[in-house]
Amino acid sequence: MPITHLLYLHGFRSSPQSMKARKMAELVAACHPAVTWWCPQLPPSPREAMALLVEGTAAWPHASMAVIGSSLGGFYATAVAERYGCKAVLLNPAIDPARDLAKYIGEQTAWHNPDERFLFEPRFVDELRALHAGPLKVPENYLAVIAKGDEVLDWREMTTRYAGAQIRLLEGGDHALSDFDLHAPVILDFLALA
Repeated sequence: MPITHLLYLHGFRSSPQSMKARKMAELVAACHPAVTWWCPQLPPSPREAMALLVEGTAAWPHASMAVIGSSLGGFYATAVAERYGCKAVLLNPAIDPARDLAKYIGEQTAWHNPDERFLFEPRFVDELRALHAGPLKVPENYLAVIAKGDEVLDWREMTTRYAGAQIRLLEGGDHALSDFDLHAPVILDFLALA
């Protein structure tokens, strides 16, 4: 079944202005104009972020929707995909953000707008823990693009978490997937957009 609705989830301190989000939005608009595209600005609270996503996709046809998530967005994307049984593309996904983000408690700046600040509260770590999706029910629903050169997350943890999924393991690369254009065709092929 072709994908008619596509959700894109940015990472920690990121936004819909990220390079990958903008490139995917352009590709979808140019090549798949019938696809419903949504890339919301996620609130710092993981619980609020998930509530926003559930509410925003409530009327979407779950059988023909998919989600793309980068870094922390990949963690959220896994929670969404497990909830709805839909396809997911994960770009250097965070595996244990409760552990990794505990050191960021306090005031943070937004990556794309350093003037924009937000508070990462201690309770957000517990909210992340509560959102962990557990083992993948249908690993074939996932494509994970993982860079061995990721300077933020461990590629071995990522490949272990998504064992059984389609994995595109890059020898080099970086956390931002600066060479995203090279991977876009594989992502679009996997998604099979309407």
